[in-house]
Amino acid sequence: MFDGSTISESTVWYLAAFSVVSFFGTLIAIPFLVIRIPEDYFSESKRHRWEPWAHEHPVIRWTLLITKNLLGYLFIILGIAMLVLPGQGILTIVIGIMFINFPGKYRLERWVIMRAPVLRTINHLRRRAGHAPLIT
Repeated sequence: MFDGSTISESTVWYLAAFSVVSFFGTLIAIPFLVIRIPEDYFSESKRHRWEPWAHEHPVIRWTLLITKNLLGYLFIILGIAMLVLPGQGILTIVIGIMFINFPGKYRLERWVIMRAPVLRTINHLRRRAGHAPLIT
């Protein structure tokens, strides 16, 4: 199947396994995370600063921040590879973008959330879980 000049068969199997795990993981994680977004999270035009580890020692805080961003970049790289290999490439790229920090990220998140189909789906999940809809 593979001539050895491109990518090894074992690499394809690892990427396929990662794809299956990430797909089912997102089926569980996305609803879990969506219902935990504060209802007013997207109501402001600018992000209110929030870091879950803000009160940790600076070494721990920076280690967690760097690890989170590296994990995000890894997901983006794997997602790009999955665009031509078997897998959920776009979904993996989106997950990677959610992990990394960059200027304008909140505006991008807010723009995506403001799309009617996205907001409708998120609010449907929140209603089913007994949470108030997002205020936009």
